[in-house]
Amino acid sequence: MTGPAPPFSAPPSADDIAALAERALAAIPARLRRHVQDVGIAIEEMADDATLEEMGIESGWDLTGLYRGTPLTRRSVDDITRAPNQIFLYRQPILLEWIEAGEDLYRLVRNVVVHEIAHHFGFSDDEIAALERQME
Repeated sequence: MTGPAPPFSAPPSADDIAALAERALAAIPARLRRHVQDVGIAIEEMADDATLEEMGIESGWDLTGLYRGTPLTRRSVDDITRAPNQIFLYRQPILLEWIEAGEDLYRLVRNVVVHEIAHHFGFSDDEIAALERQME
């Protein structure tokens, strides 16, 4: 299902993608949203080679987002220090998927954000699908 014609006269910028990601975060159910306040969102053009190698992905075009952090299910009060929890959205692969799939850009960004946030919660694939349906 495709969405309305995109309102962009030029390729959406990193700031445009960030605004869509913030809108997506605001749409997450309140019971979950309060647990993601410490999760930052960074927009990068493409995943770097080290990230791709670490993830076992050959092409940067195949990675639209990545969660880096400690899922809530793996945290302990004994943790001394953790790296900050962060979601990376990769602008160019997102835009390629947007063009190829004809998907509404907000919906596409929202799906990437929800998928990555789900890693923060340690959700299963079924739980991710249920969350996405709930946000329709």
